[in-house]
Amino acid sequence: MTRTGVDPAARVCKSSRTHNRDSHLQCKNGILGEMNGANMAEIQPLVAGNWKMNGLKPALGELKKLTNALGGASGANTDVMICPPFTLISSAAHQCNGSSVQIGAQDCHANESGAHTGDIAPEMLSDAGASAVIVGHSERRADHGETNDMVNAKAQAVWRAGLTAIICVGETDTQRKAGETLEVIANQLTGSIPDAATAANVVLAYEPVWAIGTGLTPTTDDVAEVHAAIRTQLEAMLPAGEGRKVRILYGGSVKPSNASELMAVPNVNGALVGGASLKADDFLGIIAAYT
Repeated sequence: MTRTGVDPAARVCKSSRTHNRDSHLQCKNGILGEMNGANMAEIQPLVAGNWKMNGLKPALGELKKLTNALGGASGANTDVMICPPFTLISSAAHQCNGSSVQIGAQDCHANESGAHTGDIAPEMLSDAGASAVIVGHSERRADHGETNDMVNAKAQAVWRAGLTAIICVGETDTQRKAGETLEVIANQLTGSIPDAATAANVVLAYEPVWAIGTGLTPTTDDVAEVHAAIRTQLEAMLPAGEGRKVRILYGGSVKPSNASELMAVPNVNGALVGGASLKADDFLGIIAAYT
């Protein structure tokens, strides 16, 4: 996925934390949009669709509609990604070859191989054609008991395979009502983001758990407050200058009718979309917020 004036060969994941043995991390296909050389504060948005446990082979027809509508890879002002179930990754990657749509995965194991029945390694996802992996989604944290430490290990494994980690954070309704949102998010960021994180190898996604799939969304002021807090913490945690360049996505009942308003919030650099990504027309309506 390229943007005007950027040499794809120059897209590498490097950390200025030279003490870390993983400080040189190559990002497959340069999935993260590079900062424009004339304006390093500019962040190219990413709209990513998470199909979750939905989609059989006929669902690739929706992906075809999407790629046909978006056209080729060069010149796009918004990065677009679909994260289908594991069974469709290879076919989806083949179908999207030469288009502006990248393919990601929804989870992975932290190990490269081994006796882990039912799990999948990030190297396998890379081999299938994925460019990124979602880690720490609230449904994984809740349904599978994933801790911040586990998410951290998975993110490092994603980098080991040369992919980009999309790290998810978000508070539950109980935590929100108790006024704990910012504390919860801060703890998740501290525990889930590895030391070697940079704007080139990580994307953050804020998804309030109570808004996912419910049709409910926080106010734009609420979103602005959380995203500003995430940005401030990233600037403190990451090497100099990196925190201001990391893409922070909003997720939680994003749909065509509210996308423009949500995407206009400061420090919102795109969306992680659930159900509305299953239909090309709906997903295109969200992408249109950036056109």
